[in-house]
Amino acid sequence: MNIDLSTLAPTQIYHLMTQTIVPRPIAWVLTESGELNYNLAPFSYFTPVSSNPPLMMFSVGKKPTGEIKDTTRNALETGKMVVHIASVDLAELVTQTAATLDHGESEVSANDIELVEFEGFELPRIKACPIAFGCSLFEVKELGETPQSLIFAQIDTIYIDDSVLGDRTDRVVVDAMSVNPLSRLGGSEYAVLEKTFSVARPK
Repeated sequence: MNIDLSTLAPTQIYHLMTQTIVPRPIAWVLTESGELNYNLAPFSYFTPVSSNPPLMMFSVGKKPTGEIKDTTRNALETGKMVVHIASVDLAELVTQTAATLDHGESEVSANDIELVEFEGFELPRIKACPIAFGCSLFEVKELGETPQSLIFAQIDTIYIDDSVLGDRTDRVVVDAMSVNPLSRLGGSEYAVLEKTFSVARPK
């Protein structure tokens, strides 16, 4: 089957892309909507883009009303965010935080999500997540007819739970199976890691 995207509506293209670009990591992004009021939302159009500077990017659409989403608004206003890597056992919570709430309503409070101090960073982090990136806003690019907001976040600090670290002493190694990261597929489907393997790269 060959599919000409010029014949499809944007919603159909989205449906195809999310089913074929798989699996995708999920950025579970916490931002501040006001003093001690936190917004939390998942995004699976998400990837690292650079190591120098250390940048990651996630793509944020619009609310059904056409307004920018709170994550974009908060990032622009405060310049700070925490990007979490959620484990499989948090799938229900991650999904619940995808709901569209009015600006100022907190997904953290609505779902009783426990936050803890993120040492060395302005915002807290989700206690249950094994990995968290404390980030500063680097740039926001708007593209497409909607348009979509591409948020480039510069990583300032990384939290890694000791339980997911390997036993090497010469460098930090993260055990992916211990992280057990939640991966996004199409529709309402997620995936889990069942095993890892290595293939030597050519010299």
